[in-house]
Amino acid sequence: MTPLHETIWVDVPFHDIDTMDVVWHGHYIKYLEIARCALLRKLDYDYPQMKASGFAWPVVECNLKYVRPARYGQRLAVTATLLEYENRLKLSYEIHDEQGARLTKAVTTQVAVCLKTGEMQFVSPACLLERGKALCDS
Repeated sequence: MTPLHETIWVDVPFHDIDTMDVVWHGHYIKYLEIARCALLRKLDYDYPQMKASGFAWPVVECNLKYVRPARYGQRLAVTATLLEYENRLKLSYEIHDEQGARLTKAVTTQVAVCLKTGEMQFVSPACLLERGKALCDS
């Protein structure tokens, strides 16, 4: 079984580079977010659906490894892959240039928080479990 994943393309804009003519390290998180939202749409559980289901999903951990710098005008493939959904949302990411060279890899972890009580959930809500099983366990 192939893990659920989604790839988006980002053209590095001028305003994302720093004085060293490379993408400022904080902008990579923005690229990950764009890919994460695309993957969540595949699950039909993007941020509007999360909110409607009564849960927020804050990022509680983010690890990035910068392998090579991205530069202005480069076209980047950002792939998000779902690693876990039963107790938390854990995604891995890879950013490649058009030639296939890996520039960055990352992992993020999100947990469900009940919007009414503010309490963290130790098991993913049924609304995510059902979507995950339907797409990932078939």
